[in-house]
Amino acid sequence: AISRPNLGMFILTPARPDCGPMPEDGADVADHSVSVSPECITAFNDLKLGKSTKWIIYKISDDWKEIVVEDSSTEANYSVFREKLLNAKSKDRRGNEGIGGRYAVYDVEYDTAGEGKRCVTIHLICLAPSSHTDCCYRSKITFIAWVPDDASQYVSIPSAANPQIHTRLTGSLQPRMMYSSSKEAIKRALNGLAADIQANDPDDIEYESIVSRVAKGR
Repeated sequence: AISRPNLGMFILTPARPDCGPMPEDGADVADHSVSVSPECITAFNDLKLGKSTKWIIYKISDDWKEIVVEDSSTEANYSVFREKLLNAKSKDRRGNEGIGGRYAVYDVEYDTAGEGKRCVTIHLICLAPSSHTDCCYRSKITFIAWVPDDASQYVSIPSAANPQIHTRLTGSLQPRMMYSSSKEAIKRALNGLAADIQANDPDDIEYESIVSRVAKGR
């Protein structure tokens, strides 16, 4: 006997010509250009030149056209910074709010003691050496692309031919796809990044994990 699908359940199928016209928000992500607001560069330069800014969080605007500054701080409080990333929200083109991605820049300090390194950069704090070891802190301006695995990646819409069959649209400007595809645009605009971290899980943005990766140059 041939088994037939239960039409009382949604069936996820690839997009097909008989599924009716693509909705207005179904533009191909690859063709969707996102610009970088001048304020993003201004805020970054303030941090890079050693002014009071310690970290910056960027977001893609709600109309998905521009990367803008969402928040920044003069306090080097990493727990506050991390919590803001974890609580980030984004709306898809249908107005549905869910877990969102973000871009961020943090001036990460790490200890170079015992590595035979000298502090030769502008962004550094050297403490007075003890009788046993030279304790030196160096910092790297670190770019973090926060694109959590739990962020929305697809949207399902009912087929025009059969409303009980849903079609998965991968080009509907969902947060996860947009933050992944627009990463290089903002990186190119921020001249002077010393480290680059891709973070997809809360463990990836634990302070110890960030410092370890920055110190190892990855």
